[in-house]
Amino acid sequence: MTDPVHGAHPRHGLDEVIHAPVRFSIVATLAAADKAEFAFVRDTVEVSDSVLSRQVATLEKAGYAAVTKGYVGKRPRTWLALTPAGRAAFAAHCHALRAIAGDGD
Repeated sequence: MTDPVHGAHPRHGLDEVIHAPVRFSIVATLAAADKAEFAFVRDTVEVSDSVLSRQVATLEKAGYAAVTKGYVGKRPRTWLALTPAGRAAFAAHCHALRAIAGDGD
């Protein structure tokens, strides 16, 4: 029996936190590595520092991203990484997208 609240359509598997285009791009970039420097993600996703900071804060609040600060030599650096929950949410979101596009399992 189909749950009337969640339904059977694969769109119900989409994650609203990840679905926003910039956050989806950030998560996709981070999914390809264990961690990435803030500047690398910013340049890859083609957003400003402030936009990336706001979007990462949303991902961090959801438990999907972790932010680590440190130094390389005397220069401060910020690294971004997906948490295990973030990786699982991204995989589920991509699965839902593939199902909607007719490419699902």
